[in-house]
Amino acid sequence: MKEKNTDIAEVLLRNVKALSAGCGVSQKMIPAGGAPLPSPDALQSMVDLLKKIMFHGFFDERKTNEDVRSYTIGVHLEEVFSLLKRQIARAIIYKYNEQSSLEVKRKAADLTLQFIDSVPEIRRVLYTDVEAMFDNDPAVDNYGEVIFSYPVVQAMASYRIAHRLLKLGVPVIPRIITEQAHSKTGIDIHPGAEIGSYFSIDHGTGVVIGETCVIGNHVTLYQGVTLGARNFKLGGASAGKDAPRHPVLEDNVTIYSNSTVLGHVTIGHDTVIGGNVWVTTSLPPHTTLVQGKAVSIGFTDGAGI
Repeated sequence: MKEKNTDIAEVLLRNVKALSAGCGVSQKMIPAGGAPLPSPDALQSMVDLLKKIMFHGFFDERKTNEDVRSYTIGVHLEEVFSLLKRQIARAIIYKYNEQSSLEVKRKAADLTLQFIDSVPEIRRVLYTDVEAMFDNDPAVDNYGEVIFSYPVVQAMASYRIAHRLLKLGVPVIPRIITEQAHSKTGIDIHPGAEIGSYFSIDHGTGVVIGETCVIGNHVTLYQGVTLGARNFKLGGASAGKDAPRHPVLEDNVTIYSNSTVLGHVTIGHDTVIGGNVWVTTSLPPHTTLVQGKAVSIGFTDGAGI
């Protein structure tokens, strides 16, 4: 037994030494200086606190007294400030390989305050998304059911928070936030996408919305919809990463399940795209696009198969 324990120790120590030394690839990915990286757990806590603030009474105990409600929101908002300021400072250091300094802390605090100033507007738009889901889904009985249980609320709350942070120039953090929502809901929205009010995703699983998408107001998507870019190698979006390469959806567009729209094309307002359709060209307003009707062919004793 003693010899076996020695073998175990030798294997463990040998691999601890190898793993501690890192490798060429990891050395390129981790910034120098040993500064702490942004914490996904802290960012998830921050998003959860913002949900409690913006959907007050749904994700924490409801406070009917206005003074108590104001106090609770104030406590949550102060915690958001503390969490986000620290994570933004870490993100700046990570992105620009800077050292922790008073200037970085000041910049992080300023960006955090600018974000907090935008929270009332984020909440206003989020409630339009809830209203759109309620209006578009006859299976739902009340607004609370949408807020409590629909994955689109989690996805859109995370997206709208992340989008604002991206607009403020905060590095790294917006992608962490939207990818956390992606892992929970199956809805993949890049924080760079521009999405208008009254946005609705029914069911949601498998929806993909690319970085340079522009989506108008009162747009509805169903599960499995992809708003993507064409493969660079196949001739799409060759002008570079920052060039528009994803679809533009004007107001009042509906796209049904498992349809794919690729490239920098424009889908005109009041257009309906049916399920399982592949679109790579622009469509004028008031278009209805559906796949061809299925053809029924009879077979006898397997003939023709």
